Amino acid sequence: MTQNVSSAVPTEVPPEARAGLKTDRPPASPPPSAGTPSSGRLIGIDLARGLAVFGMYSAHVGPDVTVGGPVGFLLETARGRSSALFAVLAGFSLVLITGRPRPRTGRAGRQAVARMVIRAAVLMVLGYALTALGTGVDVILSFYGLLFLAVLPLYRLRARTLALIAVAEALVLPQVLYVLRKSMEEGNWADAVIAGDPLARITGTRGVVELLFTGEYPALTWMPFLLAGMAVARLDLAGPGVRSRLALAGGALALLGYGGSWLALRLVPHALSAVARATGSGSASSAWWSDTVGEPENSTPAAWLLVAAPHSQTTFSILGNTGVALVVLAVCLTVAGTMPRLTRLARPVSVVGMTALTAYVLHIVALWLFADVWEVPAIADDTMSALPVLLAFVAAATLLATAWTHRFRRGPLEHVLHVATRPARHVP
Repeated sequence: MTQNVSSAVPTEVPPEARAGLKTDRPPASPPPSAGTPSSGRLIGIDLARGLAVFGMYSAHVGPDVTVGGPVGFLLETARGRSSALFAVLAGFSLVLITGRPRPRTGRAGRQAVARMVIRAAVLMVLGYALTALGTGVDVILSFYGLLFLAVLPLYRLRARTLALIAVAEALVLPQVLYVLRKSMEEGNWADAVIAGDPLARITGTRGVVELLFTGEYPALTWMPFLLAGMAVARLDLAGPGVRSRLALAGGALALLGYGGSWLALRLVPHALSAVARATGSGSASSAWWSDTVGEPENSTPAAWLLVAAPHSQTTFSILGNTGVALVVLAVCLTVAGTMPRLTRLARPVSVVGMTALTAYVLHIVALWLFADVWEVPAIADDTMSALPVLLAFVAAATLLATAWTHRFRRGPLEHVLHVATRPARHVP
């Protein structure tokens, strides 16, 4: 979410840049000015990030998925999976900062690590500031800060190793989280931790317990997304067939996650009925891919581990959401690498991706400032009346991002974040 911002593609673009790769070769001409982009800009990543921003907008200000029809289906497809795509892209960004295709070592490596630590701290502060506005949006930035710190020690690993760790965590950690949450329901140890947690006192939240276990984006089950993005960033994305294999891997994960959940809920006796009772819904038939099933109201049954609804924090949901993110990423990289005309048409989306942090923060601030005036819902409305609001947010973000990136390399908050990391240059 916090990568540098380019304004356009230069006249002569090396093959590496067209394929969505940064190039380490020295420039043939002087470095670009503040208004000229770097040829190493990852346009495909920006495009994917822009789609993720719009997906988050749809979840926060758009109609509820129950409106049905094509609009409802698109909204339901984006719900929850946009934040997973953001997390995968965050892992990709971490590798860009710490060295791609090879990790930085020595002093450069220590400085890169220091930059990531500072970024994580700034994101956590910004996330809590946005949460304090009380918009009702589950702000992801504080969780991102902790996630960056959690996966940072692994930044030197190869793609295969990172992928294996991501798979292992996806298979194991959801079950660990389930056990921990059950123990919280049956005991008071979490309250004791919160009472002694300075972060909880300062922010007025559940502090570390929320970041790790009880929040909407618990680090325990969101680390696999970042690790998957880190593994992708280690690949030679310009290599023959790499993007195709990435899309196939994503499709296989999506099939395994959502298809596996569909089968498990129907093959395991009483699983559907147990999920329906726990969530208070009339039917749990959509729990294999949609969050319309709701969340457990009191006690969470073991059958909940079989659902794949977004934000359900299960193995099936992590596999499915990661698969969708990889497919979207592969498509965006292919478009940026081989379809220049379509890339130009998609530029309004990619410029939003260039300024993703700013676009994300401003839409929450807008909800806070204008909710009473516009009657903008802090959560999705269940009628089509929210659709014009969503379109207004998308249009405003696109126009502002286009105007800004025409003059500057970074978005406003991206620049602030860049300046905040300058002390890392002094790390010996």
